[in-house]
Amino acid sequence: MAEPGSSGKQSQTSPHAGPPLMGGMGPGGGPGRGPVPKVRAKHTWATVRRLWGYLSRQRGGLITVFLLTLFSSGLALAGPYLIGRAIDEFILAQDRTGLLWLCAGLLTVYALSSVMSWLQAYVMAGVTQQTVMTLRRDLFERFQQLPLQFFDSRTHGELMSRATNDIENVSGTLNQSVTQLVTSLVTIVGSLILMLSLNLTLTLVSLVSIPLVILLTGQITKRTRKLFKSQQTHLGELNGFIEETMTGQKVVKAYRREKPSIRRFGELNDQLNQVGKRAQIVSGMMGPVMNVVNNTSFALIATVGGWMALGGMTTIGVIVSFLNYSKQFSRPINELANQYNLLQSAIAGAERVFEILDMPSEFQEMGKAGQIDKVRGEVVFDRVSFRYQESNPILSDISFTAKPGDTIALVGPTGAGKTTIVNLLTRFYEIQEGTITVDGRNIRELDKSSLRSKLGIVLQDAYLFSDTIIENIRYGKPGASLEEVKAAAKLANADSFIVKLPHGYDTKLMAEGGNLSHGQRQLLTIARAILANPSILILDEATSSVDTRTEMHIQDAMKTLMKGRTSFVIAHRLSTIREADLILVLRGGRIIERGTHQELLDSRGFYHDLYTGQFQQAN
Repeated sequence: MAEPGSSGKQSQTSPHAGPPLMGGMGPGGGPGRGPVPKVRAKHTWATVRRLWGYLSRQRGGLITVFLLTLFSSGLALAGPYLIGRAIDEFILAQDRTGLLWLCAGLLTVYALSSVMSWLQAYVMAGVTQQTVMTLRRDLFERFQQLPLQFFDSRTHGELMSRATNDIENVSGTLNQSVTQLVTSLVTIVGSLILMLSLNLTLTLVSLVSIPLVILLTGQITKRTRKLFKSQQTHLGELNGFIEETMTGQKVVKAYRREKPSIRRFGELNDQLNQVGKRAQIVSGMMGPVMNVVNNTSFALIATVGGWMALGGMTTIGVIVSFLNYSKQFSRPINELANQYNLLQSAIAGAERVFEILDMPSEFQEMGKAGQIDKVRGEVVFDRVSFRYQESNPILSDISFTAKPGDTIALVGPTGAGKTTIVNLLTRFYEIQEGTITVDGRNIRELDKSSLRSKLGIVLQDAYLFSDTIIENIRYGKPGASLEEVKAAAKLANADSFIVKLPHGYDTKLMAEGGNLSHGQRQLLTIARAILANPSILILDEATSSVDTRTEMHIQDAMKTLMKGRTSFVIAHRLSTIREADLILVLRGGRIIERGTHQELLDSRGFYHDLYTGQFQQAN
């Protein structure tokens, strides 16, 4: 196709960015993170199984990560045990040589543990990125396969949120949580086994603080969840306001709304500041509270252990090992609480992505539907009716025939159904009643891609991509040579301004062709349609945004382009369709008049009123 469809919706910022991470001290005095707002998935286990299906494709990497995690955690667990032995067997015995050898071994253990941790993170980063790359690719491919109706019913910002924020949420959680979960479980189980093997009484003492840790973590998380949710809502409002203001900067300046915009921004920014401070303060309690609990546990173990050492029931080395293991045991419990919320949020994000992946492709009939090779251009609408909503009919009982080579003009007030007719012909939408045939074949029985390859569309909103001019014109025919591109540009009267640009056809366009005038952008989209060489041409207000002189050039090019082709022209400027073979006048979704330009003028009906009204305004 010469010009892709556009939903016409503005991009909106969606407030789905993750909450900021909190500093502070985790259990045992280590670095911790503030609670993450919990966002629950509706189908948790089904989503987890599906996400695992993507992750398990990197089976070799996962096995490597698991083995490295076991090795690293095992080495870390050996450290406190060796410290205890150093005290009991070498320090108290004044054995300097043995102590030096054990210290060397301890240094080796911690060095190997660090190397294994780095390798684990390195391999897991590759596994995660490969998984997310596949998921992102599948999502983008599905976007390209979904019908236009899907994009018309959703904001661009919401879709972008799924493609960016939700994917990145999954990426970050997989990269952190998978290894963290394994490490935490291995550390908890390993610490508990070693503590039991050293002293049962001290093990029971160290476990006293665990219920309190779980209770306090749950209470703080519950309170901060609401605050972070409110923070994200205010952040979304602020981002949306910034995007609107930046996009509508011309309107802001034209109506001198700079100061009111600054005031409104200040209000939204202040609201975000207030709720953000409350969220940070409450979540910041996590570290200090956990420090108190763990230091209390630490003191309790030291007290009981000291009393037992005085009674000869244990050794100083065992007590020191226990103090280290108690830290290693309690820290992962708090980490698992935080990881739970992270996982819930990531699963919810993955579920939103899978919702898109599960939507049916508009090309799912490929292989079953018929192909269309040569098109003569006979188009028949037979009693076609269409509605976007059941209670709101857009087209009612539309019937007409376009013979090969005919130019059919569609005119009428805004909302009459003109664009809907061409949307049905291109199968951007499917009709509810009636039939549309091309060369006698029902288009619902034709492959959509095959049908659209015979259509050329020039939309009212000229859309160009951030690429060179030559590639934008080639969009309708990727393999076209430079000579073909230039010939199409000359036919569209675009060559004269292209060659004056700094790099000619190799000039790089800004987003949406921002470094060209609207008329120049429209000429390029017309050149794109000319190069595509369609059998049926659709011009949706193609000349509505150009000046009169440019319009005259375009009309000359259009006459050449439309010669021998069936063409549908939607135009508000009725002067551009005088030579149409058939003019259909629509009003309220129905054809109220039809005929040639002169026939409709002679009938002195609705078309006559439209035409004479425009003629009088022009003079």
